[in-house]
Amino acid sequence: MKRLIFDSDHEQFRDFVARFVRNEVAPHVDEWRAQGRCDRSVFERAGEHGLLLMWADEAYGGVGVSDFRYEQIVYEEMIRHGDIGVYLTLHSRLVAPYIGRLGTAEQKRRWLTGAASGKTILAIAMTEPGAGSDLAGIRARAERRNGGWVLNGAKTYISNGLNADAVIVAARTHPNERRAFGLFVVERGMPGFERGNGLHKLGLDAQDTAELFFNDVWVPDENVLGDPASGFSYLAEGLAEERLLSACQSIAHAQVAFDLTLPYVKERRAFGRPIGAMQNTRFTMARMRAELDAMQTWVDVLVTEHNAGHLDAATAASAKLLTSELENRVIDSCLQLHGGAGYMEEYRISRMYRDARVSRIFAGASEIMLEIIGRSVGLTEKMA
Repeated sequence: MKRLIFDSDHEQFRDFVARFVRNEVAPHVDEWRAQGRCDRSVFERAGEHGLLLMWADEAYGGVGVSDFRYEQIVYEEMIRHGDIGVYLTLHSRLVAPYIGRLGTAEQKRRWLTGAASGKTILAIAMTEPGAGSDLAGIRARAERRNGGWVLNGAKTYISNGLNADAVIVAARTHPNERRAFGLFVVERGMPGFERGNGLHKLGLDAQDTAELFFNDVWVPDENVLGDPASGFSYLAEGLAEERLLSACQSIAHAQVAFDLTLPYVKERRAFGRPIGAMQNTRFTMARMRAELDAMQTWVDVLVTEHNAGHLDAATAASAKLLTSELENRVIDSCLQLHGGAGYMEEYRISRMYRDARVSRIFAGASEIMLEIIGRSVGLTEKMA
């Protein structure tokens, strides 16, 4: 299917990104998956190629291009030629924009410049053992003390948690106000800031995930982003883009699975003929092709809507919900068509099956997406 949202500049950029991923990422994927995280050097190499924080002003190391389509292309080519667990986009487009939107000129100089070069790796710490999609349930706390804030608490399932040099930490600043918390930038080496071992996951083996602990970490006022009582609204502002990023990832992952499976079913033989010649295989592949084209078209429309500043939270939730469900259905079907080979680790489809499962959980579980969509059409418990 011809995708209509890209022009010649985007296609040239796609070729450039594909070469970068094939040269700088693909040769290391097996090593990174085995060790449980990618090397820091891939961030620096991406920075050297201008692939990080493209939206940032040139004064901070970016190129001043906010067009989301370029980030979409980075996602798609990383998944196609590299590994879904190399989280350059989380660093660039999910975490760094909080500094871009809320930071002072000095804070931007301190953190965005290093982030654009890949020398300062970013993470955001929201999730806690008892607070996932429910941000208002955060228990980490920050207390005013000695001209700064003292931070205590624990965070879990933090992406880039081991590699990160600067972590934006959401912590409660008013114990009796459910939605009053701040965003504090905790830097590597601050006393009381500790990391657990890398968490062993079902999939996303190359993406480092860690528990983070904050024991009387003193954070100066210079490391607070915006109003220390408005963190909830700040995080809510970024959720639509986060869920669009997730949708772009899911549809790209599903498309790669289809593209791996099509030549396989043409070559694999059973009962004297290719399994692709059998009606069940043809119908399965045909349905996936139709669903992928339809979903990709919708996601591309939402990217243009986001570029225009019109993407709303409920629509982003719908995209995240449906793309993640399609991703899992497609990859499951593709693995089935690989037969016993699909269950073997040496076949990429096996790893993709494990990698895909989390997409219905992170960035808001499917059940939370349904709740958001339901409320958007006026369906609430108060109706009773």
